[in-house]
Amino acid sequence: MVIITAGMIGVGKTTLTGLIADHLDTQAFFEPVGENPVLPLFYANPKQYAFLLQIYFLNKRFGMIKSALADNNNVLDRSIYEDALFTKENNKEGNISDTELDVYLSLLDNMMAELQQLPKKAPDLLVYAETDFETILYRIRKRGRDYEQFDNNEELRDYYFKMWSAYKQWFDEYDVSPKLKIDLQKYDLELPENQAIVLKMIDDELAKVRS
Repeated sequence: MVIITAGMIGVGKTTLTGLIADHLDTQAFFEPVGENPVLPLFYANPKQYAFLLQIYFLNKRFGMIKSALADNNNVLDRSIYEDALFTKENNKEGNISDTELDVYLSLLDNMMAELQQLPKKAPDLLVYAETDFETILYRIRKRGRDYEQFDNNEELRDYYFKMWSAYKQWFDEYDVSPKLKIDLQKYDLELPENQAIVLKMIDDELAKVRS
């Protein structure tokens, strides 16, 4: 089984990924954030570094999904399937040119075609995490990464809102695998009883996939 998790930054996706991996006694592939040298540069100057950031993430996510699909069981914290969402939004914001977007999409198409050559061609389940926007902002503040903070940066806050809104449409249109939406505002994973509820929801969905 290959499970991918998806959702806005700050939603609790990394916690969810680790919880699923522990529950299923399998490997977790976490999004490369802490060791990403481009991410702080992007937050400081998105118009200069947006394209470089997306190429960096695309390369990393391609390697992660190839490793995951070639293995028996694992969980991925974000994946190549939502990567274009960020690139297209940065194009709308003027951070990525139309030419850069075309280059990116051509590269992505080549990578997706290569995935179709693998014995396992797609994940078994997408677990999508969501909360309301104010909860996203609260959790971004709480985790305290300096370059993500928006209190004195209205432009960054607006970017977060646009990404939060875009994710809703992305989930509705996602059709690569079966999918499950989980409200991590209602089921805050800091509470053990909510962890049990969420894991049962995932187990039930996996049972449908396996049947």
